[in-house]
Amino acid sequence: MTCAHRDQIKDVKPSAAGCEECLALGDRWVHPRMCVTCGHVGCCDSSKNKHASRHFHATGHPIMQSIEPGESWKWCYVDEVMVE
Repeated sequence: MTCAHRDQIKDVKPSAAGCEECLALGDRWVHPRMCVTCGHVGCCDSSKNKHASRHFHATGHPIMQSIEPGESWKWCYVDEVMVE
């Protein structure tokens, strides 16, 4: 299966140095993810708050990119596939 949402990938910059919501709450996160539509940074589903997934459900922005050092892969929540 392929991702049908690649047209929503934009040249964006991370909105924060870590998960925006966790930073505001003073909470911990693991594995930051950046929305490639708007640049929002949220924490992954391995974090207790799952802010990257929450961002997808709130906005419909389908693709997140890992911004973990040494990683650059992308994931489409809608199609549930890695995006190349």
